[in-house]
Amino acid sequence: MSEKISNRKKNTMYIPFLGDIAVSTGRTLLGIALGLLASAILIMISGVNPLAAYASLLNGAFGSPQAFSNVLVRASPLLLGGIAVSIGVKTGVWNTGIEGYMYIGAIGATLVGVHNLGLPPVLHILLCVLAAVILAGLWGAIPGYLRAYKGVNEVTSTIMLNYVAIYLTNWLVSDVTGLADKGAFYPMSLPLADSACLPILMKGTSLHPGPFLGIAVCLVFFFVINYTAFGYRTRMIGSNPFAAKYAGANSRRQIMTMIVLGAMIGGLSGAIETMGLKYRLYMDFVTGVGYESVAVALLAGGNPISVILAAFFFAALKAGGATMSIETGVASSMNSIIIAMCMLFVIGVGIVDSRRTRKVVSTDKTSSSTSKETEEA
Repeated sequence: MSEKISNRKKNTMYIPFLGDIAVSTGRTLLGIALGLLASAILIMISGVNPLAAYASLLNGAFGSPQAFSNVLVRASPLLLGGIAVSIGVKTGVWNTGIEGYMYIGAIGATLVGVHNLGLPPVLHILLCVLAAVILAGLWGAIPGYLRAYKGVNEVTSTIMLNYVAIYLTNWLVSDVTGLADKGAFYPMSLPLADSACLPILMKGTSLHPGPFLGIAVCLVFFFVINYTAFGYRTRMIGSNPFAAKYAGANSRRQIMTMIVLGAMIGGLSGAIETMGLKYRLYMDFVTGVGYESVAVALLAGGNPISVILAAFFFAALKAGGATMSIETGVASSMNSIIIAMCMLFVIGVGIVDSRRTRKVVSTDKTSSSTSKETEEA
């Protein structure tokens, strides 16, 4: 028995980097595939060929460079918002305040961006981003402190603060403040200075550097969470806070740090939407995007690599869903149904996989104890 176990270990090749990527993406891809299959059955029941529907969706999302650039632009806030939620999940908290952080970050960027400071574009953009990140971080410190030191549920506090941030934005872009563009047809701020706007990367599109920055942030946090002491403390607190406390980890400080860090990333997302796409601060300019970021993190299972896949999946459905509906007659609500089905299957795959993992661990422990008894005999 002991020889078989040792041979199995010798024949197994461990590649930590590739192994982590395979595990992180495998569940999401399998869940999405099963969700698409189940949705195809529903599309077929509605009287539409599911292959034709999915072909239209793919054509609307990836059929041309302009269509793909639209997917990238739509993925930008979901990438940053999704990773902001995911790093909180690793600590055992659900930071559902991304919607509010985006508004606060947009306010910070607008307060600096509307003024022509005579600076080079790089410096002006950096100042806008810095203002957005700091303001959003201070905003996130409120629910972070309440959760870490007062035991207040972070879901409740962040959702309530979302409404405060939204109505604060609505007030700032109204006629009664100096930031508003008085007489505009819709409540909005003054336009940002040219030096505060992000460059367009593809002529004739709205593609800005935001999606590529979002991908970079996801990759950075993948390494931080999995290969640094900070990430180990984060995962330890999220998996077993009592053991983490016994080991000497400061759970309260770590929880507050991760909530504030998520708020700063959310603020960065709002600043990018304002500086790269809107060029002004509008009332209700990101309605629902923050909550979609929570769904992205849920679909990704809280894993930074899977956040990239989930964000692009959401963005492709948004960009290609209209084409699918127009060309095949599928109800526009089918996008939401597809997302819901995929999320259900991803959760289901995670539950099955966790049970299988516990079974394997239990089997290995039994085999190990049996081999020890054999050796002693």
